[in-house]
Amino acid sequence: MDGYLSIAIDTPLRRLFDYRPPEGMAAGSLVPGQRLWVPFGKRRTIGILVGHQRQTSLAEHKVRRAFELIDTDPVFDKVLLDLLLWSADYYRHPVGEVLAAALPGALRKGAGVESIERSWLLTPAGQQEAESLISPRATRLLALVRTLRESGSDAGMTAEALDVALPGWRDAARNLIDRGMVQQVERRPSKNSAQTGVRLQGPELGEAQRAAIASIEANLNGFATLLLDGVTGSGKTEVYLSAIETVLATGKQALVLVPEIALTPQLTQRFADRFAAPLAVLHSSLTDAERLAAWRSAKSGAAGIVIGTRSAVFAPLARPGLIVVDEEHDASYKQQEGFRYSGRDLAIARAQRHGVPVVLGSATPSLESLARLARPGARAPSGHLVLPQRAGAATAPRMGVIDLRQHAANQGLSTPAMLAMRRHLDAGGQVLLYLNRRGYAPALFCPGCGWAAPCPSCDARLTVHRQDNKLVCHHCAREQPIPAACPVCQAPTKPVGQGTERIEESLGAIFPGVPLVRIDRDSTRRKGELDAAMERIHSGAARILVGTQMLTKGHHFPDVTLVIVMNADQGLFSTDFRASERLAQSIIQVAGRAGRASRPGEVLIQTEYPDHPLLQQLLAGGYGAFATAALKEREAAGWPPFSRLALIRAEATTEEPPMRFLAAARRIALPVGRKVSLLGPAPAPMQRRGDRYRAQLLLQAGTPSPLQMFLAAWITQLEDLPESRKVRWSVDVDPLELF
Repeated sequence: MDGYLSIAIDTPLRRLFDYRPPEGMAAGSLVPGQRLWVPFGKRRTIGILVGHQRQTSLAEHKVRRAFELIDTDPVFDKVLLDLLLWSADYYRHPVGEVLAAALPGALRKGAGVESIERSWLLTPAGQQEAESLISPRATRLLALVRTLRESGSDAGMTAEALDVALPGWRDAARNLIDRGMVQQVERRPSKNSAQTGVRLQGPELGEAQRAAIASIEANLNGFATLLLDGVTGSGKTEVYLSAIETVLATGKQALVLVPEIALTPQLTQRFADRFAAPLAVLHSSLTDAERLAAWRSAKSGAAGIVIGTRSAVFAPLARPGLIVVDEEHDASYKQQEGFRYSGRDLAIARAQRHGVPVVLGSATPSLESLARLARPGARAPSGHLVLPQRAGAATAPRMGVIDLRQHAANQGLSTPAMLAMRRHLDAGGQVLLYLNRRGYAPALFCPGCGWAAPCPSCDARLTVHRQDNKLVCHHCAREQPIPAACPVCQAPTKPVGQGTERIEESLGAIFPGVPLVRIDRDSTRRKGELDAAMERIHSGAARILVGTQMLTKGHHFPDVTLVIVMNADQGLFSTDFRASERLAQSIIQVAGRAGRASRPGEVLIQTEYPDHPLLQQLLAGGYGAFATAALKEREAAGWPPFSRLALIRAEATTEEPPMRFLAAARRIALPVGRKVSLLGPAPAPMQRRGDRYRAQLLLQAGTPSPLQMFLAAWITQLEDLPESRKVRWSVDVDPLELF
């Protein structure tokens, strides 16, 4: 025997499993990254080979044999497998679940790695004799013969092409195959990228854009982290496109990450319009078949450009040349459940392993990126690429505040805001109102007894959704009908506060006849609704836009001349140390939708605290002034990016077990951790969510190394605690959500 196989299996267990190679195969003939069918307990499942070993700690008779090898080519190449193993170690997550998360669902069920292209063509006999041998009444057979002949392709026609040209062709094809007149051929797609020419030349670039492109191109032969820090509307996407054009010309691929699915279609269309190179698109709304096809296209190299959301950071690349992370600051890049990784951070780690540059683009860069790449004394100051002005004739919008202490709001809108809306609408502009609160109202209240509709499963109030006549919990998704009267005193109830649905209703009454579109998760839940809403905006059919953060990210609305931030006070006094950063980013991002073309833009921020330092910094110096001050505060307080955090979360169906588990975890941590501070345990700010009670323990260290060393030793001990069996617990390294 020449050794054993170390195999990762999709299971919560934090370990690899030892197997013998399949019958008739030597362990050394198998390559890490290949999948195998293996016995696991009483079932047959898929495992991924991670490595080999000469010995095993198991008794010889307990080492089971793998059933069979699935792949000739590994699903993960050496670089990607190394990244995934490192990720499992860094984020302290079971390695089998990490590897499974990086694969499309079809591959987790045993589908083949390589795609097979099937096409249909006429045989020599079919070319010469088909029409003379087929009855004139067999119109479907004759139509197929003529379609294949007229295609003019020696390679035949694919199923997709035949579906378009001759729906219902398959029965006819089977008949003609049996008669020797048509044949089906199979071939593997070329591993070389398809055509990579430029379909459409881009606009003339500004000096700052050209300098940024030159810096990216100068780093294409090695690893570099480059922060493209450009104000909204400065043409960051054009910088990406120009750099990718150079990458494609060298025969390499580009990986482009976007934070949300909503941004994928418009970016994909822009790339498709610009390049002849095939695109592969990866996001969670795809079917298993669509996702597998895109994954195969990326792996084979047929797709020159791969575009996707967070999980696309694991897309296989045949010839990587550049990685782009658009809107790098966005919290959507952090996975909040299961394998809690940061897509942005793994993009940097992957670029380093491939030896290619990674471009992080944003108008409001994260404080982590600014500290690393732009702050005085940063490790890579030359990687800070700045686009200080808007592209073309567009100018920065004029920003101002509306003091709600002096101008009372009616249904969330102050008189100055409504007057400004009328002025911009009369001038032919579009108006955007931003409120990051969906639904009709955040609470249903009884004026008689003070009852407010609670969620039965969470420490939260139910949100009123009047259009659906429902109360909905935005934390656990529980729903119930709106009651006819207060269940306590039977008095009439009323919705309190504003959500996007209520603002839509109010604007319909204030501006009758002015077409309006609302964009939030509720109004765009069905397939095609978001595209239809965007079409109404871009065509000018909608004059007023109301929405949540879905409207703030990366959209280009050339006719929007006024933006109103309806409630800027939500993040001013939060206990979360990241709240001010998020608020500043949201305000600047949504403000950036105004005045992006030739018309000047205006931004109005409604607030009861117009003198708050954060708002004053944004008005006087923009995001840069805020970031400079915020970094000084973070450094003084010892919060990231000047320290590293990890969060241990525990939950159970009753209140006591999570606290008992975390208290026991803290006790065993004290002798182990010297350079790591432990804060807690404490109940989570929302202790009960989805009928489960939650608690947390925060770990803090000055640098990553002591925190990682501590976690490596500590987590194995946590698994052995008797209290761990009574809770569901998880580790979140570099958490974004603490409170």
